[in-house]
Amino acid sequence: MKNRNPVVEQSKMQLASLGKIESRTQFGGYALTVEKVTFAYINEDALYLRASEALQMYHAKRALEPLVYSKRGMPVQLNYYKVDAKLWQDPEQLLRLSASSLRAAQNEMATRTVTLRLKDLPNLSLRMEMMLHKVGISSVKLLCETGSRQTWLKLRAKNKHIGLKTLFSLEGAISGHHQAALPVATREALSAWYVKTLHLDPKVEHF
Repeated sequence: MKNRNPVVEQSKMQLASLGKIESRTQFGGYALTVEKVTFAYINEDALYLRASEALQMYHAKRALEPLVYSKRGMPVQLNYYKVDAKLWQDPEQLLRLSASSLRAAQNEMATRTVTLRLKDLPNLSLRMEMMLHKVGISSVKLLCETGSRQTWLKLRAKNKHIGLKTLFSLEGAISGHHQAALPVATREALSAWYVKTLHLDPKVEHF
């Protein structure tokens, strides 16, 4: 199975003390998260850590390869750096730097949830922000804590026309994706929950 990528499994094993590490497919690779906070990325069987103060200091001493991907044929450098063979062979250092990456990602998320309005998230409009306020979801922090499914149920209780696309939009807003770019596994899981929740025919496509 694809989710048994050996680098994913090795990373989870060596970094287990950070917390429960989960992986999800993203942009052809895997994002590694702890409590839904992404701190690392696996691309082409290589682990990349999110930039942090400690990682930048380490990078200054031993230049690490940045993560680069192609966007519309143009190379784009991301704020992630490759774990090379020497770093893999130093588990204490790897764990220390990974913890620093996780803290940096957590701090950024905390700042983002305080300063951003709901309408500033992917897929959400001012109208949706107003609808969310009416069901008690008044901040990005509350939306993330409530989750896409429970938020959708609250909206559905007020408006029976709320459908699957809104569920995708809420999940994307929380995870930072356009709803059309959600990982296939996430879309399938949400679709199955939607069909089960509304007791719909799974053979019929619903919007």
